[in-house]
Order: sequence, then C-alpha cells, then structure tokens
Amino acid sequence: MQDQQLLQLVTGMPKAELHIHIEGSLEPELIFALAQRNGVALAYDSVETLRAAYAFSDLQSFLDIYYAGASVLLTEQDFYDMTAAYLQRAAADNVRHAEIFFDPQTHTARGVPIATVIDGIARACDDSPVSTGLILCFLRHLPEEDAIATLEAALPHRARLLGVGLDSSEVGNPPEKFARVFARARDLGLHLVAHAGEEGPPAYIESALDVLHVERIDHGVACLDDPALVARLVRERMALTVCPLSNVKLRVFGEMEGHNLRELLDANLVATVNSDDPAYFGGYINANFIAAFKALPLTRTHARTLARNSFSASFVDDERKRAWLDEVDAFFEKAA
Repeated sequence: MQDQQLLQLVTGMPKAELHIHIEGSLEPELIFALAQRNGVALAYDSVETLRAAYAFSDLQSFLDIYYAGASVLLTEQDFYDMTAAYLQRAAADNVRHAEIFFDPQTHTARGVPIATVIDGIARACDDSPVSTGLILCFLRHLPEEDAIATLEAALPHRARLLGVGLDSSEVGNPPEKFARVFARARDLGLHLVAHAGEEGPPAYIESALDVLHVERIDHGVACLDDPALVARLVRERMALTVCPLSNVKLRVFGEMEGHNLRELLDANLVATVNSDDPAYFGGYINANFIAAFKALPLTRTHARTLARNSFSASFVDDERKRAWLDEVDAFFEKAA
C-alpha cells in the first residue's frame, strides 16, 4: 500500500481515544478568549508568544505551563467550551468513543467547586455525538490525603464517573503512594487506570498492577526494558495507552523514528495510540497516527490492530464494544 493510502486509512478508520487530558486540549486561542471573558491576566502578550512557550525539556517543564493555562477555567461554561472544542475535533478524527481524563485538584485548589468542573465537562459530553466516559485523575505530586478528599467530594457525581486515574509528575511519586484512594475507588465500582512507565521505571508499572490493581496502563512504554513484565502484560492482555507525539515532545524518545510503538505491537502488547495533551504536544489523535505511521515501519495490519485495540481496551459494555469492532473490520474489508 502506498504511504498516502495508508495515512488515509489510519485517519479515516473508526477509533477510540483512551488517554486525553481535557485540560491539555486547551488551545492558546481559547486560553486567551477565556482569560478575557474572566478577567484573568496572563504572563504572555499574545497567542503566538504562548504557543512559542510550548518547548519542553521534560514532563515537569510541561506541567508548569499546563497548570498556568488551566488558570483561565473558572465557570461551568468554561469547562463546557473546552470540552466541546475537543469533542468536535475528536469527531472530525473519526473518534467514536473518548474516555476523558480531568484533574479536579488543579481547579479546586483555585477555589473552583468540583461541581462546576464536572457539570461543565459532562454537559458538553451530553451534547456531543461522540460516546464518552469521565476519568477523575489524582495529581500524584500532591499528598494521598488530598486525593482521598477529592474522591469523596466527587461522590455526589458518582453517576458521571467512569473511573479514576493517576497523573502529573511520575518520577519520585510511585503508584503505591496512592494505594488507599485506589482501594476506595475500587470499592465504589470505578474503573482504575494509572500513568506508569513514561518517565518512570518498569517497576512503577508493576506496582500500578500489584498495588493499585489498575485495569489499564497509561503510557507504559518503559515496559520493554523488562522482558518478564512484557510477558506478564501480554498474558494479562493489559492495554497500554501510548501517546507518540507527547513522548517525543517530552524527550522520552529523541525523535519519532526512535519510538518503540512498532516493538510494542510486535511483542503482542495491547498498544493504543492517543493524543495525551494535544494542544501542547502538536496534535490530536489523527496527528499522532500520521506522525507515527510516517516515521515508523508500520503497516495496514498494525493500523487495524491499533483500531481494534482502542475499542477492546475501552470500558464500554460488550455489546457496544462488539459493534465498534465490527465497524473496524467492515472499514478495513471495504478498504481492501
């Protein structure tokens, strides 16, 4: 298949997105519009200077500007507008289902009620043709007690929550730090995911599995450093939500040509492609597929596997999962 045909295939195929931080979809143009609407002063004098600041040396340098950008989010309508903008882009990229991360502690620390955050995001989800689920993420650089308080504060909105996750600064904040809050979430029947093996070691992936009992690993690209762990992940069919552009932007890999996505797939790991924080890392889900397929020796078979993995790794019921997998198969058969 010619390269252009393959790129048309990966952009046109139905897919799910399982690793998207909604605050990380906040484009500079919307940041400035919300700042003006809410009377928030920014440290940048234009959209261009803000976008120029999106040059990161590591995860922490990104997080610093990420939290600054989130400062413009104050009202339910702000959260609605941000989420609606992402979902519009997702629909254009043929995303059928998105499991959306959000960071309430980023906002409650600024005095924004958790209800404002959840109600705004959820209302945009209700208004979108894209199927959605919300995953409340705990900020791992903060104490576990703060995460526990955040989960309890969110309980009036339990019906809107699909699961909980763990994000922010990985190094020095191992998964086991959050054992109690994840046990509480599991008792509540919430799905469990955690960032592990991005900048952190394979051991963090193991503790996310053994201590937190997660059902999916976010990132997980470091797993190839531990063959025994790879064998376990394959055996348990544990999905990895890989974010190619993010990994390059944050220097996990020096360039896309050095990314290990092909190796993950060839090892029979349940890898998926996602956009992470697309406003900051250079593109939404189709941009990630295009960048990966241009740089790596990936094939039509890999494309179909990635599309199927995205739905099989989702937390939807079996009936909807089967319908989407059938749609993927029909798409590829028609494109043969």
